[in-house]
Amino acid sequence: MSPAPTHEFIPPGSRFHALPSPFPMKRGGALHGARVAYETWGTLDPQRGNAVLLVTGLSPDAHAASSADDPAPGWWEAMLGPGKPIDTDRWFVVCVNSLGSCKGSTGPASVDPATGAPYRLTFPELSIEDVADAAAAVVRGLGIGRLACVIGNSMGGMTALSLLARHPGIARSHINISGSARALPFSIAVRSLQREAIRLDPNWNGGDYDDDSYPESGMRIARKLGVITYRSALEWDGRFGRVRLDESADLGEDPFGLEFQVESYLEGHARRFVRRYDPNCYLYLSRSMDWFDLGEAAGGDAMAGLAALAANGVERALAIGANTDILFPVQQQQEVADGLARGGAEAGFIGMDSPQGHDAFLVDVDRFGPAVRGFLDSL
Repeated sequence: MSPAPTHEFIPPGSRFHALPSPFPMKRGGALHGARVAYETWGTLDPQRGNAVLLVTGLSPDAHAASSADDPAPGWWEAMLGPGKPIDTDRWFVVCVNSLGSCKGSTGPASVDPATGAPYRLTFPELSIEDVADAAAAVVRGLGIGRLACVIGNSMGGMTALSLLARHPGIARSHINISGSARALPFSIAVRSLQREAIRLDPNWNGGDYDDDSYPESGMRIARKLGVITYRSALEWDGRFGRVRLDESADLGEDPFGLEFQVESYLEGHARRFVRRYDPNCYLYLSRSMDWFDLGEAAGGDAMAGLAALAANGVERALAIGANTDILFPVQQQQEVADGLARGGAEAGFIGMDSPQGHDAFLVDVDRFGPAVRGFLDSL
């Protein structure tokens, strides 16, 4: 198959930081000529002491909120901006797109400068630690010696903890939202099924696909599995119940086709996603989460790994989660707070009674917003 166009989706307001070349990867190999996409809001004060770093989940880009360079609403528009919980009248906020993504940072969909073709599966094995190191390079490149706070949600919670562990002194506080210090078996199992769905699609073709021969079915199934775990059974029941699309509808040639409203919702959500995220990038970042364990450098003890962050300069922390989250269950955020407190940090935990599961931090701003605002206001 001839080289395919890259499947990258870069917001127009993106800025880019060139990584050191070579950029060594944790599990071997190195990137040459790599970059990280990021956006900023607010103004860095003369002391460079009001910087907040935002690291994201698997699929978001760096466009967390609207700006003069890109007025389109961002994925966390309700949380970030003037007068909002992350108040850009006070804070200089930097959001980075994860290394390995297809949203501007170098990843499997990017062109390998050595070949002129997309990396695809020649991209080095990707770890959360690599994502953290790339984010740290952006911070240093902006001339920021110490962050006031690093905020990470979902996979970003893992990235933030790795950043704090690998770069002592880089931040004095941390907000961990629906994140964790390690992957649990249920989450690993779900992500393994998502990756299998993509890889078993014949059009995946060992990672060598193009727009005309694209693993759409695999990506649809993977996304549906993800969306099911991002919300809670309580919300599914409240939103859809057992309502059918049309009680009298003829299912036609497919007797097992879409029948219930919840099925139609999942189908629509998946179809909007499949051509807006590169399948190989999905595989790489998904696996990076399964590999992550903050306790790896502490004899396999995640609590010891968390406690060590206080010695790395983390003075205060807040861990927040939704009690209905099944993907990153709330006990993992409790563990983050308890581990940091064990090391001497002033660390708190809030379990939110949100019905919206893992995605609650994106949509339940009435609950999550005041908690984030209260912590940042106290710094």
